[in-house]
Amino acid sequence: MAAKDRKKQLARQRYERQQARREAEQARARNLRIVGAAVAAVVVIGGGSAAAFALNKDDKKKDDAKASATADQSKAKPGECAYNASQDQGALKDGSKPSVKPAYAGAVKATVKTSQGDIGLTLDGAKAPCATNSFAFLANKKFWDASHCHRLSTGTGLQMLQCGDPTGTGQGGPGYKFANENTTGAKYTAGTLAMANAGPDTNGSQFFLVYGDSQLSPDYTVFGKITSGMDVLSKVAKAGIAKAGDDGTGEPKKKVTIEDVAIAGK
Repeated sequence: MAAKDRKKQLARQRYERQQARREAEQARARNLRIVGAAVAAVVVIGGGSAAAFALNKDDKKKDDAKASATADQSKAKPGECAYNASQDQGALKDGSKPSVKPAYAGAVKATVKTSQGDIGLTLDGAKAPCATNSFAFLANKKFWDASHCHRLSTGTGLQMLQCGDPTGTGQGGPGYKFANENTTGAKYTAGTLAMANAGPDTNGSQFFLVYGDSQLSPDYTVFGKITSGMDVLSKVAKAGIAKAGDDGTGEPKKKVTIEDVAIAGK
């Protein structure tokens, strides 16, 4: 092979490797996301549309996560929560986890102070004690301070703002995972507060705020409701998405930065 042709071949191979790396990075960035209506199978139910809604990795990774989570979660004793270590970007530097014994057994008031206005929440410590326990723990750790809500969906079957990732990439988490709760018959109507996940029993720090009735499968822990600030969410939704991804969702044009999350009485 002539030296000139060999150079061209090497250059082409180098370009192909670079493209493969870019595609791999983009795929990883999509790993921890809720899939919106644009690329999901749309199912007609009662005259409305429902988007398949998942925050899943590829099938093999999803199956591996499910097997690992199931094995770990079996260690939880009745009335306790198993918070199992996970490799997360943006994880707590001290490696700490919430207490295995839930701190709350009833309603817990919380306020998410954002750059766009305050959002009031009531956490359900009775039906979702482990999620409530984790949320309060991370709030008191100031884990979300200065982070931004990285994902907005405005489709008719999915209207939500996703927050809780300290890295803003959709891949971040606290350094632990825990099991699903309160999913039997779950409905994601306007005002619902729920956990995002990457498959069964992989809850971490990401959560989503539903501002409009959304038709989703009951796979996401419902751990509370929005009690005030729906106008804030509506304002953000109305401004639209800065740059929609393949699934039609993306970072909101009106940036939402979490300034503080306060738990009543703390």
